Amino acid sequence: MLNAIPRGMSRRHFLSHLAGASAMTIPALTFGHSLRVHAADLKKRRKSAILLWMSGGPSTMDIWDLKPGASTGGEFQPIGTTGDLQICEHMPKTAQVMDKLAVIRSMSTREADHNRGRYYMHTGYVPNPNIEHPSYGAVIAHETMNQRPDLEIPPFISVGGGSEGPGFLGMAWAPFVVSSTGQVRNLEMGLDDKRLLDRMSALDMIENNFIGEKRGSSADDHKKILKKTLDLMTSKQMEAFKVTKEPAAVQEAYGNDGFGRGCLMARRLVEAGVPFVEVDFGGWDNHANIFPTLKNQKLPIMDRAISSLVSDLDERGLLQDTAIIWMGEFSRTPRINGTTGRDHWARSWSVVVGGAGMNGGIAVGKTNEDGTSVETEPYTSQDVMASICKALGISLETTFTSRSGRPMKIAAGGKVIKELFA
Repeated sequence: MLNAIPRGMSRRHFLSHLAGASAMTIPALTFGHSLRVHAADLKKRRKSAILLWMSGGPSTMDIWDLKPGASTGGEFQPIGTTGDLQICEHMPKTAQVMDKLAVIRSMSTREADHNRGRYYMHTGYVPNPNIEHPSYGAVIAHETMNQRPDLEIPPFISVGGGSEGPGFLGMAWAPFVVSSTGQVRNLEMGLDDKRLLDRMSALDMIENNFIGEKRGSSADDHKKILKKTLDLMTSKQMEAFKVTKEPAAVQEAYGNDGFGRGCLMARRLVEAGVPFVEVDFGGWDNHANIFPTLKNQKLPIMDRAISSLVSDLDERGLLQDTAIIWMGEFSRTPRINGTTGRDHWARSWSVVVGGAGMNGGIAVGKTNEDGTSVETEPYTSQDVMASICKALGISLETTFTSRSGRPMKIAAGGKVIKELFA
């Protein structure tokens, strides 16, 4: 049994995760391109979120907030969109769905180190050696767990890379890490149903003997965890990870690459009732040759996947209940360096959000003519997190208690970005 551990998890991590994460969701669905969500199903659904994590720090000045004609502007030109804003010419498919997304252009943060920035943007808190704060996924899964009583698969899933952890909320809310092909370290273990059930029956007898001898609670707890492990292994909801079940045309639309498959998996997982999915897309630490890298590699991949995800969620009636967040740990410098790249920059940059009732087709805030500073009200990580919580119906009065007994306000007490809800 214990060989069936997802990649990126220790055995202890896996078991503690299963101990609290398998009792929350919504009945298994049949997946496929023909699926359309019925009104009755939508009533049963609760809010979800998909975080598209751009590891490395993407140059938002070259994607969402271009400065044509400025000395810092770079090689790309802006194009019109279906919203009231322009974006990069190398994002033409995404331009067609921008009426459903908003660009927060006045982000101003202070963490320009990869690890610190990653932690801050995931939690709303700056790193503190005395406390580990819960990340987006842990908070949202924790706050929506009672809305999904039939969920058998974990409520916080990270695709293509690890996320930040659950902090003081505990390992039951840790990310369940899978590859973009849906591999979860062979949960089936190559056993047919009969052999698996035979082994479980024998183990159950042993466990019952230990429990009957009243040797403490460990045996009973172990039995419960093993049952949850079996539930996960045999759950039909595991079909959500199998993106190859989708028609070839759908797979092609998202892109036959890790990020495209991850976004397709995210849609399937949200359909299955998972409240939080993070999709990792790394490789944005572009200190050199940034323009050919973006034009020929990063932006075509991102353009296909994001446009398909937004369109697909909207077509299936899921976008109104699903928040999308696109961001990295920071952005890149307006100044182009000597190797035709951009360095780390957190002073003035962009984050993209959409869905879950938030206004789309708008640019929130403004940077100056060369992108070196914010001209309007600056927004922070905690402000974005507070806005996402509002969109998901999570009370901003929620206060957690850390293991040391310290009260910790959700989203670090950030303010809601009013333009997203006006």
